[in-house]
Amino acid sequence: MAQEADGIRLEQRHGKARVRVGRVWRHDHDGSHHFVEWNVSISLLSHCLSSYYRDDNSDIVATDTMKNTVYVKAKECGDRLSVEEFAILIGKHFCSFYPQVFTAIVSIIEKPWERVSIDGKPHLHGFKLGSENHTAEARVEKSGALNLTSGIGGLALLKTTQSGFERFVRDKYTVLPDTGERMLATEVDASWRYSYESVASIPTKGLYFTEKFMDVKKVLMDTFFGPPETGVYSPLCNALSISWEAPFADVSSIHLKMPNIHFLPVNLSTKENPSMVKFKDDVYLPTDEPHGSIEATVSRITSKL
Repeated sequence: MAQEADGIRLEQRHGKARVRVGRVWRHDHDGSHHFVEWNVSISLLSHCLSSYYRDDNSDIVATDTMKNTVYVKAKECGDRLSVEEFAILIGKHFCSFYPQVFTAIVSIIEKPWERVSIDGKPHLHGFKLGSENHTAEARVEKSGALNLTSGIGGLALLKTTQSGFERFVRDKYTVLPDTGERMLATEVDASWRYSYESVASIPTKGLYFTEKFMDVKKVLMDTFFGPPETGVYSPLCNALSISWEAPFADVSSIHLKMPNIHFLPVNLSTKENPSMVKFKDDVYLPTDEPHGSIEATVSRITSKL
């Protein structure tokens, strides 16, 4: 929302980035601990033209205050909650607590701490760091309007067969041969937007969005790999898709970004001995520079009367 005065138009936001917070919940009934680590970034859109126009900071929320608010609100969360719920909670606070703030954008990265198992038994308070991150961004308006996006960052997937690349455009610059057999590897960044339009409309079930994150991750992996006994053939790296049936009825769109991580078969030869070493597709050179860049967004088409 632009602000105007005496021929001046101002569009601004300010905030605090990379506020790192860890939170432990301890359950007395079974002695188990639950742990999350969040990296929080906050941007506030507010009516503060005077700070630019008259050097008056009376409407500015200090970024140090934003940082402290993250810690206080984490402390106040007596029950476990998803990263999405925490982002919405922080956004609601800034929009309701400060009259001049009309929009809060809260982006959070959750590091993948996973409970360890010792001798096949889940440890009560031991965790190890996994690979892919869980991300969330909540844009909360003073009116209660909500735009909520979740995501997976850095989901590394690889299969050693059941992939190919054939029948693509060929011209005078093309040297890549067709192949019906190759390794396939990528690092998936996926983000999906929920259809909830207000803070009041989000599900009240605890850890709902955490379960949804695990559902999306499972579908991505199942689609990429196929059945464990047989796999599934992928003619392209972007052979990933999301079924729009339940449990994804509340997802309005999903964006996938999948760089192609190459594993090139190694074959060594010289002029004197052209077949000195023939590895027969069992020794590879891993490389991601340069790599193919593949992105796609799939959205529901909704008809409005």
